[in-house]
Amino acid sequence: MKTSVPVVGFCAHSGTGKTTLLVKLLQILKARGLRVGVIKHAHHDFDTDRPGKDSYKLRKAGAQRMLVSSSRRWALVHEHAGENRETPLEELVAIISRAPLDLILVEGFKREAFPKIELHRKELQRPLLHPQDADIIALATNDKPDVGVGIPVLDIDNPQAIADFLAAMVANGA
Repeated sequence: MKTSVPVVGFCAHSGTGKTTLLVKLLQILKARGLRVGVIKHAHHDFDTDRPGKDSYKLRKAGAQRMLVSSSRRWALVHEHAGENRETPLEELVAIISRAPLDLILVEGFKREAFPKIELHRKELQRPLLHPQDADIIALATNDKPDVGVGIPVLDIDNPQAIADFLAAMVANGA
């Protein structure tokens, strides 16, 4: 993936708390002065607007791209116009990295090749992903992994430590 902004994903089995952790990390990283973008994969049809709103009506009427802007934010919705395809992560990174960002965090896209942190909770009794995914650069867990994991192990319940790991990546230009 060609970008000057570090991209780090978070992959895990469902119910591990990816979004909950990302919310905490975003608050910590923002407080440290970092500008962070997020790309989240959605498995289902979704809308960013509610039926009845003008932007929703315009998009449903046929706008392939619908950009809504206000004094506080803007959002771009792009319709695939019948293509029914997943947009590759590399294409999404190219779109979001046009903004002045220090870091891009990704939730999902666990089958794509890019640096990821695996989240693992012992109580879910699910197998680790990292032995089969060479792109996993760290493991955040509440378990004691076997000796020889070969990647950094972080405490999933310590978002400050995970934020330190991410901030070091940004500082090193990784």
